[in-house]
This record gives sequence, structure tokens and C-alpha cells, in this order.
Amino acid sequence: MELDVVELSRLQFAMTAMYHFLFVPLTLGLSIIVAIMETVYVMTNRPIWRQMTKFWATLFGINFVLGVATGITMEFQFGMNWSYYSHYVGDIFGAPLAIEGLMAFFLEATFVGLMFFGWDKMSKVAHAIVTWLVAIGSNFSALWILIANGWMQNPVGAEFNPVTMRMEMTSFFEVLFNEVAQAKFVHTVSAGYVTAAVFVLGVSSWYMLKGRHIELARRSIAVAASFGLASAFSVVILGDESGYSATHSQQMKLAAIEAMWHTEEAPAPFTLFGFPDQEDRETHYAVHIPWAMGLIGTRSLDDEIPGINDLEARAEDRIRSGIVAYDALQTIRANRDTPPEAAVLSFEEHSADLGFAFLLLRYVDDPREATDAQITQAAEDTIPTVWPLFWAFRIMVGLGFAFIGMMLYFFYRASFRGMQFPRWALRAAVIVIPTPWIAAEMGWFVAEFGRQPWTVDGVLPTALSVSHLGATELLLTLAGFVTFYSVLFIIEMGLMVKYIRKGPYLDVEETEAWTARHEHRLRTHDGNVPGASGPSTTPAE
Repeated sequence: MELDVVELSRLQFAMTAMYHFLFVPLTLGLSIIVAIMETVYVMTNRPIWRQMTKFWATLFGINFVLGVATGITMEFQFGMNWSYYSHYVGDIFGAPLAIEGLMAFFLEATFVGLMFFGWDKMSKVAHAIVTWLVAIGSNFSALWILIANGWMQNPVGAEFNPVTMRMEMTSFFEVLFNEVAQAKFVHTVSAGYVTAAVFVLGVSSWYMLKGRHIELARRSIAVAASFGLASAFSVVILGDESGYSATHSQQMKLAAIEAMWHTEEAPAPFTLFGFPDQEDRETHYAVHIPWAMGLIGTRSLDDEIPGINDLEARAEDRIRSGIVAYDALQTIRANRDTPPEAAVLSFEEHSADLGFAFLLLRYVDDPREATDAQITQAAEDTIPTVWPLFWAFRIMVGLGFAFIGMMLYFFYRASFRGMQFPRWALRAAVIVIPTPWIAAEMGWFVAEFGRQPWTVDGVLPTALSVSHLGATELLLTLAGFVTFYSVLFIIEMGLMVKYIRKGPYLDVEETEAWTARHEHRLRTHDGNVPGASGPSTTPAE
């Protein structure tokens, strides 16, 4: 097995996925914020809300288009770089991807044109419905993608067919309602909402600092702070749900995130800080919060969370069981017409561990010929590199709590201090614009790197999933993808900065006239346009 090809394939997919996820969270959150703003416009008939909707929708549209471009390229890699993976689990993995393309993406792609070009051709209510359909379609796309990814983390509703040598779906509803997939969906979507809230808050704060578009900026801050506060709380709460589900489905990942080398007495503490040492299997200068990990991971005071060493020993037992399944599988395949009953029964008993036997293919062509040393090495391979998981998780969590504090402060100022914001707070809001993307990328790193050495946890090792490509081909395509995605990223940043600097340029006259009337009304309480000879005859404000 050419490990350089495996690592290059992993690097290429990681690069394209992380590039793609620069666009996804803003799309998810900004679509909802735009829909909320348009709903307020429909309810109040105030032109300022229409202008806000159009402005933030313009930024959403730029991000949406580039997100689609990067997503399509990423999905092609399943066939290009991961052909054996596609063959082995395509029966399950392909279903949610197909539904995503046929239903969710079709929904948002169909209505996004009406959203941008239907303002003067549809009623206000109809256009608001279209905007909500775009938002729902965007979030449905995330649902089906995360159902597919959640199955890779916790492969339920499927079983291995010894005749076809593939995983086949046995229950679509188990795949659909997979606890890992559902927890990942709500957590990821909430993180996208926080990303958009921080983005809107930061851009609006920049306008406030520059003394431009003050009315739009104040209202946008109020929406972003309210929406972001609820989203930030939900990210933390739903992240706790992900930790609880990992206790059942991905114990090694959870132990690695915590650098928990030994099984702790229940309830286990949470390691707030420390320096994991994988060679010595200990965490130096560890600072613990008593009971916290036990409560998060088990929701009890007496259930243990297994440590890395115990999980490695379990993996070795499962590898030996998998060798028995592999031997029975070879017997069944050699006697396809009349497989021996003993082999069939043996395979059924040990088939759940077949994937662990495949870990030995890195070291030996036939797992049945593996030595004890090779089995021990394969069991050790089930331990991911701990220190990057440990720190990435803590960066993500730390930023999550920081977002709660920031949103709470701006919500308080917007709700109880007349939308008056200190300049230091506005500057801080501008500076932290990139941080939600850092948190999101850290979260995906934890989710995917923590699953190694598996492509599908416990079923298919990463080293077995790749296509038969050469290192040169992968290096060339990797360079091509890096170049292409970098150009797209530069285009994205250029367009976003251009339109942010340009500001809300649509419906300017109508909005300025409304603003003048509104300010005059606040001063005189007569509702007249300043300098006009009679009462205003414009629609209700």
C-alpha cells in the first residue's frame, strides 16, 4: 500500500473541504438573517428594512455562488481519489447526496433567481416566501450532507454483503435519524448562524465607526445580536449533545480529544489545559475540572468513560475477531454456490469486526498471516494523533463561549441602551469577524481527523479507500486545486470588500426620504416631511 498516495489524497480532500467550508457557514446563516429582515419589512412596510434585505442579500449571493462552485468540485473527488470508498459504501453514502442534489439544491437554485430579480414582479408576501424557501433549501442541503457524513462517523442501518463485497443499506430511517448525524446537523447549522451574526455585526460596526449608513447599521446590529445570541447558546448546548453521542459511537475520538490515557474513576474530570505527550501517554501540567467530562459524556455520576489504553486493548481484541471474520469470508467466497454452514455462522458472529482486520492490510497482504507484533501495531494505529485534537477542540470551545459574551453585550446595548455602542466595542466587533471561521474549521478538523484511521468508523480504513493513482498525478491535481480555489477565494474577498465599501446602494432615495420623515416625526410628532407643505401621503411606516 502506497502510504504517500493515501496521505496526498487525504491532504487534497482536506484542502478542498476546508476551502469549501469557508463559504458554507456564511451561506447558512446569512440566508436566515436576510429572510428575517424581509419578514420585518413585510410586517412594517418600512423601506429601511427592504434596503437592509437587498444589501445583505447581495453579500449572500456572492458567497452562495462561490460556495456552489467549490462544493461541486469537492464531490467529484469521491470518484477521482476515493474510488474504492465509493464502491464499498456508495449504496449508503450516495443516497443522501442524491437527495441533496435533487431536493435541497434544486429548491435553493430554483428560487434564488426569483429572490434577486423578483422584487418588482411579485407581491411583498410572495417575495418573502421565496426568500424563506432559499434559506430553507440552503439548510436542507446541509442536512443531507451531514447525514452522509454522520453515517461515516456512526455507520448504522447497513451491513456487509459477502457476495457483493460491499456495504448495503438495510434501513434508510436508521441512516436518516442517526444520532450522530442529527447532532452534527444542528450543531453545524447553529455555528453557521453564529458566523453570519458575527459577520453582520462586524460589517455594521465598521459602518458605525465610519459614520455611514447609521440607521441600517443599528438595525442590523440589533438583528445580528439577537439572532447571534440565541445561536451561540445553541452551539454550546448542541455541542454538548455531540459529546454525549460520541460516548456511544466514537469513544476513541472522545478519549483523544480529552487526552484521557487511562480510564478515569466516574465521573471523569474535564481537562481544561495541558500538554499531551503521546509517547509517554500522559498529559503534562494538566488542569482538571472535576466531574465535568463525566456529566457531559455520560449524563450520569457513575458511568465510566474509557481511556485510550483500554480502547487500544479493545481494538486488538476486535482485530483478532476480525481475522476470524476475514477467514470465514474467504471460505464463503471460495464456495459461493454452497458455502459451509460453519463459515456462514462464524462470519455472522464476527462480521462487525471485519473492518478491524482490514487495518492489517497496511502490514500484510493476508490478515490471517499477521504476527502478534503486526496486530499490536494495527491496534495502536486506531489512536489518532492526540495533541492537535486536544488543542483544536479547546480553541473551538473557547471561541464559542467568547461569542456568547460578545453577543450578550451587543444585545444588552441594543435593547437597553438605545443602540449606543462604545467605539472600543465596535472596533472589537470588526476585528473578530474571522474568528467564527476559525472555530468552524477547528470543529471540522476535530470531527474528521479524530476519526482516523477510518474513512467509515470501524468499517473501512482510510488506507484502503483510495484510488489507484500515482503520487505525481495527485501532486499535479493538488496544485491545480490550490491554485483554482485560491483564485476563487481572492475573487470572493475582492467582491465582498467592494460591495461592503459601496454600501447599500439600492432604494437609496426612498430610504433616505423615509429616514428624513422618521427623524422629523420624532422631533415634531406630526409625521410631516421636512419642508413639505402638507402631511406625508406615503404608505404607513
